[in-house]
Amino acid sequence: MDCKLNNKKHIDIPLVAALIPITLLIVGIVLFLVTNGADDIQLFSQPLLILCGFAALSIAIIYRRPLRRPLKISIGKSFTQAVPVLAILLLIGTVSATWMFSGVVPTLICYGMEVLNPNLFLVTACCICAAVSVMSGSSWTTIATIGVAFMGIGIMWGYSPGWIAGAIISGAYFGDKVSPLSDTTVLASSTCGVPLMSHIRYMMFTTIPAMLLAIIVYLLVGLNTLPETGESNMEILDKLHGTFNITPLCLLIPVATLLILALRAGTIKTLVISTVLGIIGIFMLQPQLLPSIGSAPVSDSAAVNHIRTIIGILTTRTSLNMDHPLLDSLVTTGGMAGMIPTITLVLSALFFGTAMMASGLLSVIINSIMRRLKRKGKIVSSTAATGLLLNCFTGDQYLSIILCGNIYRNLYRRRSLDTRLLSRTIEDSTSVTSVLIPWNSCGLTQSAVLGVATLAYFPFCIFNIASPLVTLLMGFVSVGSLKRQVA
Repeated sequence: MDCKLNNKKHIDIPLVAALIPITLLIVGIVLFLVTNGADDIQLFSQPLLILCGFAALSIAIIYRRPLRRPLKISIGKSFTQAVPVLAILLLIGTVSATWMFSGVVPTLICYGMEVLNPNLFLVTACCICAAVSVMSGSSWTTIATIGVAFMGIGIMWGYSPGWIAGAIISGAYFGDKVSPLSDTTVLASSTCGVPLMSHIRYMMFTTIPAMLLAIIVYLLVGLNTLPETGESNMEILDKLHGTFNITPLCLLIPVATLLILALRAGTIKTLVISTVLGIIGIFMLQPQLLPSIGSAPVSDSAAVNHIRTIIGILTTRTSLNMDHPLLDSLVTTGGMAGMIPTITLVLSALFFGTAMMASGLLSVIINSIMRRLKRKGKIVSSTAATGLLLNCFTGDQYLSIILCGNIYRNLYRRRSLDTRLLSRTIEDSTSVTSVLIPWNSCGLTQSAVLGVATLAYFPFCIFNIASPLVTLLMGFVSVGSLKRQVA
């Protein structure tokens, strides 16, 4: 009897069954938020993602779907996407540590607090992060470097960490989206067969209104905020000056990093060079810190002890005692070890995405959506919804862009829709929203770097929220040509 069952052709999976894993994921997260709040959501998300992944595979087994070959293909795709992401995560940990102890971040904080207008802080942080991201083409690098400094400045002035992170992320992702150096922008245009600059120009219909809305909101919030100034800030500045050598020479490191990015050296290579520059900066600009951050000497050789100290900074938690709770937490870094929880959660998200693709559940959901598409507005809204769902299912923006482009490219051509509309909608719904999903690699990374839970900064990422909404509006009111054009 068992042999006969095994030889039967697999049964089509109904949509209700295909939605079980994502329903389980959403219900689990909502229940956790209601009972425990958003602070520990990432710790809970890891076992929940694994459970939902096994649920997807179990459904495939129940409906007799073949799994060996699909799993092999899906694992290969996930592994290809995961390796560079994991390397970048580890390197972000080293850059954050070396930039802190080489004096880069403290110098940016001191100069920022002395020069910037406290009431214009949020809009300034947003605009500067946007400019840096346009030049670098990387939201991740922007947030991991200058974004960390803005977090420190904003916290000193008493701004909510959620608002600070939201302004930083909004600016960084705007710049990433419109920069011709951005890997996601290049990927979205090439996947849809649209020339890069034509893709960027077409995105301005949605990107500029979303960014203007973000700037207005941050401006109004800042003007209606009473930042903490006076003696407490003077005490903080005095302690930073007393501990670090605050000098313009520290700014040579971020300037060199921007130049390297402008030369399109690649994210990994840039982060490696930035780490090396940070290490050099520790010895040349902050040598007085080495005895404070190093452990007990293990050798009579100063060189050996210094190497041991640097390895500790790069790999483990390192702190300085500054006799000030806020500064103590600010100058504490985690190195590579601090990124391990993020890496394990990324792997859990990739497992869930792999299970959804290999089991065929993702195809069932997408096919059910595709069958209902006839009008332009519905096609655009479906494209945006699919991009968002792929971000949730796969946990990776790059894979989401590729899959979404492959799914809808022929449909747009059959309906004589402008392929620039496809590439724009994909980028508005994937690269921009990826940072808002707690288990997506982008959301995990920025949460770990800025020290703010994804769901805590979610409501304040005005640009990231407005961008897909503007896209939907433009799709229904027909801004941009309906017919396919030669770009």
